[in-house]
Amino acid sequence: MPAERTHIIWDNSNIFISGRSVCDNLERKPGAFRVNFESLVDLAVNNRPVEQVFCVGSVPPPTDAVWGHIEKKTGKAPELYERGANSGKEQAVDQALQTRMLRLGYDFTPPETLVLLSGDGSGHEQGVGFFADIQRLHRIGWNIEVISWKDHCNRAMKTWAEENGLFVPLDDFYASVTFLQGLRSSSVLDLSKRPVNT
Repeated sequence: MPAERTHIIWDNSNIFISGRSVCDNLERKPGAFRVNFESLVDLAVNNRPVEQVFCVGSVPPPTDAVWGHIEKKTGKAPELYERGANSGKEQAVDQALQTRMLRLGYDFTPPETLVLLSGDGSGHEQGVGFFADIQRLHRIGWNIEVISWKDHCNRAMKTWAEENGLFVPLDDFYASVTFLQGLRSSSVLDLSKRPVNT
């Protein structure tokens, strides 16, 4: 039985850049591609109480309205980590987010549910990175959910999530969690289609 409260770790750059590639394949309009951040957060939350949201990213940065949407759901302002807009690869920023993830293992007893919005599994072979750290949390009893684009998620991390927690492919909610600026609006998010962690 999954824990009631959820904690969201959100790598916005990973979700956006991978989503733009998905858009290029589906709609051939990657320059107009945008993420509907409110729907993305609602997909991660799935009508559950949320303890906190930690976000890193820069392209494009979510607006103040998104942070207000998160604060309304959680009662707390999200904790934000800014990544450089040019490279988008400052590893220290990812490591800061991963450190915050690992603190959850010490700060919350009993373990709860972590929702990772990222397909980045790099560093796993060396015991570092998001994938290695969700495995650490799982070993001490945390429920793990990974939400990512199916073909842009680290293959080993996707398989691990399917076998040990939950993998939610963003592709199944593409029309709801994305829009094309000036061309297409988002459709209504249908959470009845979202798999749940059992």
